Amino acid sequence: MNIRKSTVNDLSRIAEIFIFNNRINYFPIFKDEHYSFGELQVVSLVDYWKQNKEIIDNVYVYDDGIVKGFIEIHGTEIYKLYVDPFFQNNLIGKALITFAIENYKVNYLWALEKNTKAISFYQKYGFHITKYRKFEEDTTEYLIKLER
Repeated sequence: MNIRKSTVNDLSRIAEIFIFNNRINYFPIFKDEHYSFGELQVVSLVDYWKQNKEIIDNVYVYDDGIVKGFIEIHGTEIYKLYVDPFFQNNLIGKALITFAIENYKVNYLWALEKNTKAISFYQKYGFHITKYRKFEEDTTEYLIKLER
């Protein structure tokens, strides 16, 4: 299997994947240049994660010689699931979500209503929108649960 627990040595690659996906998927929604291109930087994110061991303790990476994606799991909730855009559509996301379901019995996550690509991905693997909450002024976040 290509999925393993993350280490401190993975943090810069995880940060790259997170930041690149964040800019592609969330900048068009929030249009916050200061955050997306100012605050959100690899070095500061790695420093933050190093100080918050709970994060790295809950992250698993897809690594086939190159870290191509990661998933962060807390209890039975998926906090984050990202695949480097250059490696998407290669079943890496499927491998990560299957790993989480089989090993950690994950059964829910939150996703932004406007992130239709992510919602579609989760629905493909048995997750369904069950309720919603306001995330920010003009943004709704959906609770997406796995139906078994």
